Amino acid sequence: MELSVDRIASQLAGEPLRPAYLVAGPETLLVLEAADAVRAAARAQGIEEREVHDMEGRDADWDGLAASIHAPSLFATRRLVEVRLPTGKPGNEGSKLVCGFCAEPPPDVVLLVIAGDWSRQHPGKWSEAIGRVGHACIAWQVKPHELTGWIDRRLRSRGVKATPDAVARLAQRIEGNLLAAAQEVDKLALLAQADAASKPLDAEAMDALVADSARFDVFRLVDASLNGNAAQVSRMLAGLRAEGEAVPALMGMVVKELQTVAALARARNFAAECKALRIWDSKQAVYKRALGKHPPERWQRFLVEAGRVDRIAKGRVRIGEESPDAWLQLERLLLAMADKGAARLLAS
Repeated sequence: MELSVDRIASQLAGEPLRPAYLVAGPETLLVLEAADAVRAAARAQGIEEREVHDMEGRDADWDGLAASIHAPSLFATRRLVEVRLPTGKPGNEGSKLVCGFCAEPPPDVVLLVIAGDWSRQHPGKWSEAIGRVGHACIAWQVKPHELTGWIDRRLRSRGVKATPDAVARLAQRIEGNLLAAAQEVDKLALLAQADAASKPLDAEAMDALVADSARFDVFRLVDASLNGNAAQVSRMLAGLRAEGEAVPALMGMVVKELQTVAALARARNFAAECKALRIWDSKQAVYKRALGKHPPERWQRFLVEAGRVDRIAKGRVRIGEESPDAWLQLERLLLAMADKGAARLLAS
């Protein structure tokens, strides 16, 4: 049975633990919270022993996991065996193990599989087997139009009252970063406890209480450029500059991402190169969109330009008596990456 992340805690509270659970999805915070809900239910039902097995790539020891599952516990009558599967793909050996476990679940083991990546192509016989004897909880990414509803529900669950404008303001500030949103909601909950009779937070109060997490998120700045969101790039850069950030502090991530895209642009086999670079499926879509906007040689040019921006920021490039504006040059680079029509900006 598949459960939403909103339902898993209540479902676990109302029934005995089932033999197996799958928690997966691209939304890291929600995956962590759903897995924590399973662990909490296990503790509440008397399971104190927990084993963790990291099953990644060639280092995955499925034989060792099988031996551990079937070995009698030395300290407790039941155990929670946690299998961490970053790619969400157990391969033939892992799939056979999970299917065998679900066909004849040992009475002393509860299996929890946590997948750090998931898409519509991931489900297979092994995940269907878990669904038959237990629950699968998939934490799909929260879409932009769903974000205000998610924040509003989380605020209410923490006892915080806020107007629709205030919720929208928080959603705008955190730029889809659920971890940042969760941290801000928890902070607001502490403030609400201090003033239980307070009226609902309005947009002005939210501005005063919440830090603009989006301004410090360089990862999302680069992703905005790769996704072609030019307006977001300019807004986030303006925020970073207003907060006193320095261009050299941003260039490490910009250069790293451009090196990755340039390597993918040169590769003959996109999937094989992603595997070699250890790029998860959820990020591959971002790179595919970016590669569709520019030919391979232009990505190499962007990488060279990033090096020039870094030198400008460090005062190593001058035009006549003056040094160019590093912020302007960085904005031109990111906008050129975002929009093929803006590539002419680099010639300015």
